Amino acid sequence: MGYQDRPYLNLLDRILATGNYKTDRTGTGTYSIFGAQLRFDLSQGFPLLTSKKVPFGLIKSELLWFLHGDTNIRFLLQHNNHIWDEWAFARWVQAPAYQGPDMTNFGHRRLQDPEFAAVYAKEMAAFDQRILDDEAFAQTYGNLGFVYGSQWRAWRTSQGETIDQLGDVIEAIKKTPDSRRLIVSAWNPEDVPTMALPPCHTLFQFYVNEGKLSLQLYQRSADMFLGVPFNIASYALLTHLIAQETGLQVGDFVHTFGDAHIYANHLTQVREQLSRTPNPSPTLSLAPGKTIDDLQMSDIKVLDYQPLAAIKAPVAV
Repeated sequence: MGYQDRPYLNLLDRILATGNYKTDRTGTGTYSIFGAQLRFDLSQGFPLLTSKKVPFGLIKSELLWFLHGDTNIRFLLQHNNHIWDEWAFARWVQAPAYQGPDMTNFGHRRLQDPEFAAVYAKEMAAFDQRILDDEAFAQTYGNLGFVYGSQWRAWRTSQGETIDQLGDVIEAIKKTPDSRRLIVSAWNPEDVPTMALPPCHTLFQFYVNEGKLSLQLYQRSADMFLGVPFNIASYALLTHLIAQETGLQVGDFVHTFGDAHIYANHLTQVREQLSRTPNPSPTLSLAPGKTIDDLQMSDIKVLDYQPLAAIKAPVAV
């Protein structure tokens, strides 16, 4: 098996060396470049980084959440996945029904205040538990609206109907594999102003050649240290899942970036990761005969994953 970390690590190094300093909406600041691209031959191993531990359980549960068309964080919390908590919580603390301490404007700098961070964590934990325990509360405050699951599986049309983009593309791969329209888009300009988080991974396209399925992702905004390792593994997993469902082998995963950035408060962590020597990449094991609608967490496993230790860093919200 290959060492699939290398393209990613090379891009981190390039951004450190040549990145432009830019301000950003979180107030943290970034070093970024525009228009980078990574390519992974999926036959050479599954690109779950080994230069630091990446929690594959979170990647599985988030992708299944998308594939099932779910937009409520309750499913994620049931699988101990807190990736999307902040955006649901932000809506809750701004709702008239919320009667707790003022939690608005909780950007990164405010979370550096230990007293505020402790209150924030307590309120967040109480919110998460209520989502799990109270189905009616979850339906009202756990739903993030037009995020990926909705856009992929139930895109709203101007006529009030819905389109299952991913389902339609799977059928097209089977019937017209040479089509250049094997595309799923998450970016709907009409929905962007009301979305919890406008899609960062905005569009992906499949390509079939010589019995192999490849996928290219366009990601408009990429948190290279925290987010991109998840995105790489998630879309590589998606490629495997759709390849299995359409009777194809896996080809390449091509990851194309708009603004690829390292947050200014992640520089130490990035340098630590770059100092490490990665291990061989793991392999992916899938339960046979499952469609994307049937898949469960236990159907997806990585084998021989031997990562180095995790590297923690703050999330810019």
